[in-house]
Amino acid sequence: MNIALWVVQVLTALAFGGHGWLMTFGLQRMTARVPWVRALPAPFVRLLGVLEILGAIGVVIPAATGVLPSLTVAAAGGLVAMMLLAILFHITRREWPNIGLNLVLGALAFAVAYGRLVIEPL
Repeated sequence: MNIALWVVQVLTALAFGGHGWLMTFGLQRMTARVPWVRALPAPFVRLLGVLEILGAIGVVIPAATGVLPSLTVAAAGGLVAMMLLAILFHITRREWPNIGLNLVLGALAFAVAYGRLVIEPL
């Protein structure tokens, strides 16, 4: 089970890290292609991107180094909270495909949080 959780942790980190990177450093490209990005102020979108990158780092590094491994659960929980808020945001805008993506990403983060808190604690 430990190996499966590590796979989920790495997938979660890659997904959130990649999306956060785009939101932080590829904002102009996203603004042209993604309608919801235009609805929010650019500094806020960048902040969300930075938070996703930090969450991605937090899902892997504390567990891998053994330094404050409880931060892995906290980071995953923070990512779950972000996805729940993103779902609410997209519901108000009736952006149904985005909700599906948020559900998948939130499920990955939830699996890490639950797995490292209950199933195979660090």
